[in-house]
Amino acid sequence: MSAFSLPAWIKPHLFTDKKFSDLSLQELNDLKTRVANFKHPSPDVSVIIPAWNEENNIFRAISSLASSKTNLKVEIVVINNNSTDNTQKVLEELGVINYFQPVQGIAPARSMGLIHAKGKFHLCADSDTFYPPAWIDLMVKPMINNSTIVGVYGRYSFLPPPGDSGLIFWIYEKITGVLIRIRKKKMEFINVLGFNMGFITEVGKANGGFEVTAARKFDNAMGSADFVEESEDGRMALNLKKTGFLKLITHPKARVFTSSRRLMAEGGIIKSFTNRLKLHTGRFSEYLIGNK
Repeated sequence: MSAFSLPAWIKPHLFTDKKFSDLSLQELNDLKTRVANFKHPSPDVSVIIPAWNEENNIFRAISSLASSKTNLKVEIVVINNNSTDNTQKVLEELGVINYFQPVQGIAPARSMGLIHAKGKFHLCADSDTFYPPAWIDLMVKPMINNSTIVGVYGRYSFLPPPGDSGLIFWIYEKITGVLIRIRKKKMEFINVLGFNMGFITEVGKANGGFEVTAARKFDNAMGSADFVEESEDGRMALNLKKTGFLKLITHPKARVFTSSRRLMAEGGIIKSFTNRLKLHTGRFSEYLIGNK
C-alpha cells in the first residue's frame, strides 16, 4: 500500500456516491446481519457513537465497526443527539442500539453514552470515521494486560475529499505525529481525541466523565463563532489520569480513517494547517514544560 492510498479493509464500507436510501436490499440486509452480532446484552466492550444529522455517514462507520474481528463481547451504541434528519430512521432500520439525547452538544451525547454503556471497557467512536477490523482488540488489550493503564488513544489519517491529493494530508499527519510525542509527557490530554479513544468504564464514571463548562458543537471549526477550546475528550483524559496512565496505541492496524470535513469547514487544508501551525507555535513551550 502506498502512503497515499486507502487500505483494502476500508473500501467495502465507503459505499461510494451512495446515500443510505440508495443501498440495495442485499447491502441493507448484510449490514443488518452484521450489526446483530454487536448487540451483546452483557458486553465486555461498549462502542459509543454520538450522532447529529448523520443519516448519510453513520451507516458507513457502523459498517466498519460491524466488521470487527474480535472474540470479545461487544455492543455498538449510538446516541442520537437531537438529529432533525433521518438519522433515527437509519438506526432503527439497521437495528442499532440507540438512545436520544435532546441536549445539543458532543459532551452531553458522550455523557449519555457513558451512562448507558454496559461494557467494562468503553470505546469512543464517531459517525464520520472508519475503524479497522482489529481496532477493538488493539485498543482494549493494554487495559486488559496492565492494571495501571486506564485509558488509551490512537492514531488516525484523514480521508481526502474526492479529487484531492493525499500528499498534504500525509504531511499534516506526520507533523501531528511529532507533536503527539512532544506533548505526551506534559500535555498528553491534548492528544486524546474523542473519535479514537477508550477507557475503563467505571474509572471514567468515577472520575468525572466528560463534563465540561461549555459544550462544543460537532464540527467545532477553528475560527468559527461557535469554537470552544475546552473539549470533552481532553477533560476525560485529565480525569482518567487521576487514577492511572494513558497509552498511545501505535499499531498500524489500529489506525482509523476520519473525514476531513472539519478541516474543510475551516477553509480548507491549507488554511486549517496554517491556523494550527500558529496555534502550536504559540504553545510550544507549554508542550515541553507543561501549563504552569
